[in-house]
Amino acid sequence: MTIDRASTGGTPSEGVPSDPLMSLSELTADLDDRTPAGIAAAIAHRIRSGALAPGSRLPTVREVAKQLRVSPATVNQAWRALASTGAIIARGRAGTFVGEPAATLSGRSGGRYQRLHPPSGSAFRVDLSRGTPDPALLPDLTAALREITAHDAGDLAADYLGEAVLPELAARVRADWPFRAERLAVFDGALDAIDRLLSAYVRFGDAVAVEDPCFPPFLDLLARLGARPVPVRLDPMGPVPGELARAVADFGAGVVLLQPRAQNPTGASLTAARVRELAEILRAAGTLVLEDDHSAGIATATLRSLGARLPRRTVHVRSYSKSHGADLRLAVAGGPADLLDPVIERRMLGAGWTSRLLQRVLLTMLDDPAAVAAVRAARAEYRRRATELRRALAGHGITLPRGDGINLWLPVADENAAMISLAAAGIKVAPGGPFEVRDHPGADHVRLTVSPLSEIDSGWLATELAAASTATPTYRRVRRT
Repeated sequence: MTIDRASTGGTPSEGVPSDPLMSLSELTADLDDRTPAGIAAAIAHRIRSGALAPGSRLPTVREVAKQLRVSPATVNQAWRALASTGAIIARGRAGTFVGEPAATLSGRSGGRYQRLHPPSGSAFRVDLSRGTPDPALLPDLTAALREITAHDAGDLAADYLGEAVLPELAARVRADWPFRAERLAVFDGALDAIDRLLSAYVRFGDAVAVEDPCFPPFLDLLARLGARPVPVRLDPMGPVPGELARAVADFGAGVVLLQPRAQNPTGASLTAARVRELAEILRAAGTLVLEDDHSAGIATATLRSLGARLPRRTVHVRSYSKSHGADLRLAVAGGPADLLDPVIERRMLGAGWTSRLLQRVLLTMLDDPAAVAAVRAARAEYRRRATELRRALAGHGITLPRGDGINLWLPVADENAAMISLAAAGIKVAPGGPFEVRDHPGADHVRLTVSPLSEIDSGWLATELAAASTATPTYRRVRRT
């Protein structure tokens, strides 16, 4: 769609209110950055501040381009970015209008993550939808708490101006970091780290290359920033090189957001060969790489990081939620000082730092032989559960790639029909739609989490999953976008 074609400034369509045309000089006043991103950011600021009221009709793309002395294509690119966030709305021949305030839109639309985890009762026999670890396989947190309370930790609780990262934890983490990290920072979980990094380096209208399918909260974060996710398809070895090259060359993606192993939802992990291919594509472009190693500790695949080849352009995030406990709220980010220092400095004006008491708990668990053994045992058990379910599905003619982590990505004939079929059997799974970046993916899927399968008959489960995978709707389907 070309926004300019839809906003010709002609006679309003019948039934569409004739809103006042926004003054061209008012719209373009003091607009110094005349790139697509600069134009989009300036218009978005006017909308957020109230200078452009909801419902106001905008001048045509050609009129704005003439006023700014840029090409219509430049303005049209900015208009596309604004339209993708709902900031402006094209109404055919009636023109293009300022949309509703972002707060109203976000309050009405729950976002992908809420669609993934809607409120529901406990009527299901088994819940495979959550993407979380088995609590029974986590190491004993009380042992670590007893250990730190047996020693004087008062200096940690009382100090506002101490080191944001415990030096002992930093040394412990550096020992097996995938590349030389000039700076380390501790955040309140992986999503906190990714959120702060995206907020620091992504602007309204920017293109960001993301895996397709992608972890839904990443897409929600990009939507809040007004950024454009550019989908990069996956195979079992990670992002497909040709797709990433297209995202960088054709769409100008300046940031790549990826999961290097146990990708959620597919379980794909980067190989050494794939890292070399992707690094060659990104090297000349100067693209920023953000890596989320969300399953560190319980993943069996060897960690391959683009930071090993692009250390000056990569920030790697390691989460301890699935291995040591989500309520610790701990993740470590490592990378170049010039990329992490602005994020750290901005954080000091708000949250400041992540609790050093919690850092001490994690450090104790990383060094405790019993906790180390518990994490090792969990890793093996998750692998066993996933392998057992794959084998049971293979008995029904369904072959899934041997991925990593706690999730399986199951192809189905129809997502809604599959979920209804499984619900009738007492099985809850995650819908595939929130993970999909493209509006029209080539196939439907559902995501299964294997962590709850300790006492579930894999034969029965595979039979129900196989039946659901071929279920078709009895109604005309309307895909949710």
